[in-house]
Formats: sequence, structure tokens, C-alpha cells
Amino acid sequence: MSGAPSVLYDAPGPKAKARNIIYSVIFAAILALIAYLVIAQLAAKNQLAGDKWTPFIESGTWVTFLLPGLGYTLLIAGLSIVIALPVGAVFGIARLSDHKWIRTVAGVIVEFFRAIPVLILMIFANEFYSEYTSVGSDNRVLFAAVTGLVLYNASVLAEVVRAGILSLPKGQTEAASALGLRKTQTMTNVLLPQAVAAMLPAIVSQLVVILKDTALAGGALSVPDLLRQANVISGNFNNTIPTYIVIGVIYVVLNFILTTFASWLQKKMSRRKKTPKGTQPLSEAPNAVTDMATGRAV
Repeated sequence: MSGAPSVLYDAPGPKAKARNIIYSVIFAAILALIAYLVIAQLAAKNQLAGDKWTPFIESGTWVTFLLPGLGYTLLIAGLSIVIALPVGAVFGIARLSDHKWIRTVAGVIVEFFRAIPVLILMIFANEFYSEYTSVGSDNRVLFAAVTGLVLYNASVLAEVVRAGILSLPKGQTEAASALGLRKTQTMTNVLLPQAVAAMLPAIVSQLVVILKDTALAGGALSVPDLLRQANVISGNFNNTIPTYIVIGVIYVVLNFILTTFASWLQKKMSRRKKTPKGTQPLSEAPNAVTDMATGRAV
């Protein structure tokens, strides 16, 4: 094989490169054909006409439908994230408890809610609030949506936190014990911050899931979120495809902002771990050994 070998595979030779080019051209042609057929069907149904997109350049559509729906979506996602993160951390730590009964109870709760679809949890919570509480109908659907999202995603985040803590070297715990830290201090001050930093990509992925799953509330509970408002817009203007394209773009932008913020946070956290520029670790610094009596370097 020509070229320098890679860690995972050998560099492709002339025949392999030619074959890859042919496959790429064929695949691109198939995608172009599919795109043409889709666009042709949309044009035949008059979904690409200018009047179908006109509502989205009018301020009334945004003020009346899209912005309130976006606000409600962010409200549900924000409440769910703020509650699910600490609850997930608590149950993740509980699954590592030295007490067997705590590990067992936490494990049963986590596995139970992780196995139930979010939609079922939302519907069950809505019925529970309707039958056994005096919460009004407007707030009930909000509470039900947040409850369903928290129960499921906190269970998933608990496993993420537990996996992050277990991935840390045992020397971290041993060093903390040698310094005289209690188990609670070791967990909260040493292990948990490192686990969160190590598992930040997985945590962010789950936060994106929370944001996208808010759409389930709009479909099942008639919560006035983005999805619900999209149904209203498409019903009023008969522009289903353009409406859902716009809604999809809004979700993409929201997720992009969330992942960009997470990437910035991860880089900032990684920079904090590095030794400050111009300084040296004590073990590598010259004249690090001092006279006990004078305090001067030896």
C-alpha cells in the first residue's frame, strides 16, 4: 500500500482511491435525484409558492405565534434542565453509595424511569395532576411536561454521572483520603467536578435531547410551544411544509447555541487545569529544596 500507514488503517492505493471517487459520484447522483423528486412533489402541491412563505416575513406571525411558542419551549426546557441536572447527580452518587440499600433503591428508581418513554411519563403526570391536585389546566400541562422530562432525563444523567465517577483513577479517592477528607467532601469537591468535566459532551447531548423532547408536550398535551404554534400557523395559512421547515431551523439554531456554549465551557475548564504560563510545578522548579532552619534555598 502506498503512503504512510495510519494508526487505524492503511492509506488507500490508486485503485481504492478511484473506487472511492466512483462511489462518491454515484451516491451524490442518488441524493440529487431524491432532492429533485422531493422538490418536484412540493412544487406540484404548491408548497414552494411565495405566498406560502409570506407569513414568516410578517411581524404578526412572529409576535402572535412563533415568539410565544419559542418562549414556552425555552421555559419547559430550562425548568427541566435546572431540575434534572442536580437530581441526576444525586441519584448518580447514590448508586455509588457504600450502603447497599441506598444503591438498590436508587438503582431501581433510575432503571424504572429510564425504561419508560417520555411521552407516557408526560401523559401520566398530566392525569395525576388532574385527579389528585388542584393545579389549574394552564399550569397543569406545564408541570406535566416538566415532570415527564425530569423523570426520564434525570435517570439518564444519573448513569452519565455514575459512569464519569467510575472512570476516574482510584488514586483520586486515595489522595483525598490521605488528605483527611471525608467521603462526602471527596465526592463533592474532588470526584464530582472531574466527572462532570470528563462527561460534559454526554451531558450536553442529553440537554439537547431535553430541548427536542419538549415538542412531545406540544403534540400530546397541547402545550403552546413551538410545535403547537406550528400546527396553528399551518392550519391558518395552509403552508405545512414551509412552517415545519422554519420550525426545524429554529430548533437547529437553538441546539447549535447550546452545543457552542458547551464547547466554550469545556475549553475554559480545560484551560483552568493547565499550569499557568510562566510558572513551573514545585517538583520541577529549581532550588525547590530549602533549609528548614533558614527557609533559604539549598
